[in-house]
Amino acid sequence: MNFNDIFKSGFLENITSVSLLDMGLALLLAFGIGLFIFLVYKKTFNGVMYSSSFGVTLIALTMITTIVILAVTSNVVLSLGMVGALSIVRFRTAIKEPLDIAFLFWAIGVGIVLAAGMIPLAIIGSVIVGIILILFVNKKSHTQPYIAVINCTGRESEKEVCDFLKKETNRCVIKGKTVAKGSIELNLEIRLRDDDTDFINTIADMNGVSSAVLVSYNGDYMG
Repeated sequence: MNFNDIFKSGFLENITSVSLLDMGLALLLAFGIGLFIFLVYKKTFNGVMYSSSFGVTLIALTMITTIVILAVTSNVVLSLGMVGALSIVRFRTAIKEPLDIAFLFWAIGVGIVLAAGMIPLAIIGSVIVGIILILFVNKKSHTQPYIAVINCTGRESEKEVCDFLKKETNRCVIKGKTVAKGSIELNLEIRLRDDDTDFINTIADMNGVSSAVLVSYNGDYMG
C-alpha cells in the first residue's frame, strides 16, 4: 500500500460527508445563539466578581460542541472514537455560582441540537430560556436580606440587642454565634421593614456593644 492507496480508501469520502454550506450555517447559528447566551449571562449576573472570560467561553463552547457533533453524526466509527477520547477528559475548574452550570449546559445543549439539524428548536428554545432567566434571576425580593454582625461583652447586652432587632425588623434569626472570654459575636439574618438603617447606629451606642456591622447578602450559605 502506497501513499495514494491510503487516500483512495474512504478517507477523501469523509471530507464531503458534511457539506460546506451545512458547516457554515451551523457554525454561524452557533455563534449567534452563543452570543445571545453570553448577553443573557451578562444581564443576569449577580455574583461577586464578573468574569468576562466565562462569557466568551459560552460562545466558544457552543461552537465547539456544534463542530464535535457534526463530526460524530457524519461517521459512526468516528463517533465511537470520540466518545472514548472525551471520556478521559477531566475539567478541574471549580464552578462558584450554581447558575453558571445552567449556562454551561445551555451552551452544550444548543450545540448538540444545532448539529442535529433541529434549528427551530435551538432558536425558539434559547429565546424562551433566555426570557425565563432574565425574568426570574433579576426578580428582586420585596425584602432585602442583611447580615448583622454584633460584638458585645455579655449575655445582658446580647439579649438587649436581640430584643431590639426583633422590634425594629420584620425578621431576626441567629445564624452564628462565637463566644470568647469577655466577648460574644453574633451573626444575625435580618429583614428590614424599609430602607432605614439607623437602627444599627443605635445598637452601636448600646452599653456592652463594642461594634455593629450591617452587610447585605444574596441569601446563599456555605456549609
